[in-house]
Amino acid sequence: MINIRTDLAVESRELYKKGSGREVPGVEVEVNSENEISITTVKIVDEIGAKIMGKAIGNYITIETPRIIHYDADFHDLLSKTLAKELGKLINLKENETALVVGLGNWNVTPDALGPRVISKLMITRHLKEYMPEQIDEGINPVCAVAPGVLGITGIETAEIIQGIVSKVKPSVIIVIDALASRKMERVVTTIQIGDTGISPGSGVGNKRMAFTKDTMGVPVIAIGVPTVVDAATMANDTIDMMIDNLIEQTKDNKAFYEMLKDIDKNEKYVMIKEILNPYIGDLMVTPKEIDSLIEDMAKVIGNGINIALHPAIDLKDVNRYIQ
Repeated sequence: MINIRTDLAVESRELYKKGSGREVPGVEVEVNSENEISITTVKIVDEIGAKIMGKAIGNYITIETPRIIHYDADFHDLLSKTLAKELGKLINLKENETALVVGLGNWNVTPDALGPRVISKLMITRHLKEYMPEQIDEGINPVCAVAPGVLGITGIETAEIIQGIVSKVKPSVIIVIDALASRKMERVVTTIQIGDTGISPGSGVGNKRMAFTKDTMGVPVIAIGVPTVVDAATMANDTIDMMIDNLIEQTKDNKAFYEMLKDIDKNEKYVMIKEILNPYIGDLMVTPKEIDSLIEDMAKVIGNGINIALHPAIDLKDVNRYIQ
């Protein structure tokens, strides 16, 4: 497989399928679409599939819709409900069991601030269930949350901070939210990935930290991620490919030359582009200019989805009364 940075299982599958012309062995795929929302479930079932995909055995659910980038409150509510439904398939939370939600990322850097922003949209109820249980309706579970910052701010591995919290709070499940990297600009802040195998913070941008998994935390870890950046070399590589395809279509006399360019090994071409760009722009990641508003909208969508999934007794009207 071409060594392109992506945190999305659906993109790893696409890259393999494009290069080999067949489905990834050891991987099961299901695709559904409704109300302009596409849901792709990628299930890695054995070590062969895990090695090819570069991901752990487990389930990866990808929700995609281009409409998230256009402000539409009703559609955002629909997307939150879809997220809650898919999240519910991976969370086995019994009544009155505690959920810990962790917002990863650096709140000082907008493309990396999704996790902390989501935390501000949650219904936090653990303290209410403990100190005011008579005033809390049935179907409202104890939920606590934290945005621990990043290693560069705290000097502590984020996973170590959470391990300490887990030892005291003893949650039944951990939900981790983080910003991801995609290989396609059209997937940036239009895609949500849910996985039940945990997450390795920073892996998509080449800054891999200690992982959040059931092995490291002692309880199931559900990861929710949204791609907010694309590797500049990947964008340049895709642009060159599109330009060559266009030249092949338009050229009658010299197609052989452009076909030769198209047949250059993709790994070699990608490495060459990175080597050319590196002296000028370094290891550059690209994000949309509207990233501030996009992150805010996506944070609300994800926050509402988590609220509905963790509190079976409430709906969006209740959430909107609680969260201002």
